Amino acid sequence: MSLHIEAKKGEIAETVLLPGDPLRAKWIAETFLEDPFCYNRVRGMLGYTGTYKGKLISVQGSGMGVPSAMIYYHELIQYYGAKNLIRVGTAGALQKDLQLGNIVLGMAASTNSAINNNTFSHSQYAPTANYQLLQQAANYANKMKIPFQAGNILTSDIFYNDDAEDYKVWAKHGVLCVEMEAAGLYTIAAKHKINALAILTISDSLVTGEKSSSKERESTFSNMIEIALNIT
Repeated sequence: MSLHIEAKKGEIAETVLLPGDPLRAKWIAETFLEDPFCYNRVRGMLGYTGTYKGKLISVQGSGMGVPSAMIYYHELIQYYGAKNLIRVGTAGALQKDLQLGNIVLGMAASTNSAINNNTFSHSQYAPTANYQLLQQAANYANKMKIPFQAGNILTSDIFYNDDAEDYKVWAKHGVLCVEMEAAGLYTIAAKHKINALAILTISDSLVTGEKSSSKERESTFSNMIEIALNIT
């Protein structure tokens, strides 16, 4: 048992899917896993373990933003032996050819967060995905004819930006979309020599202003989950 996760030793699988929203964790567990049980309710951040095609899989909510998510990433790795951490989250499109519901695989995560400044003073660290997970995800998506894009994503600490045009600088440099956790995930995974990948579904667009509903964000986007469940 750790400070924020009340699971007993052995109740969390080596592969953990990580939605930010704990209600999405509940939906994933109840929709895709066989015999899921809830191992965590601390602070309402639900966590479940079950099986998928005979494999033990866990799903853990991690909250919004790098500081919240890093608590759960750290405890899953240090206290429960997680080896494969797969973020399954939503993102805002920065490119006009990304539509609502499209899948993005985050090869690398640029960021405006200061999360790594203490570790890499006077330097910039480039957090990247695990290549094997990335390759498996791309291969599975191609096999199942699930369209996706792969590339650089932006992890931002800011949800409501005072400058509505700020995203255009990132877009100009090829960044596909913006979310709030992946740079932290890729950094801590590299530090502990485990595997990490962010699989994202476009839920809104900074280019067109389109948005998915809160219900759609909570309980749809099944292509993203299907890819995550079939790559480890």
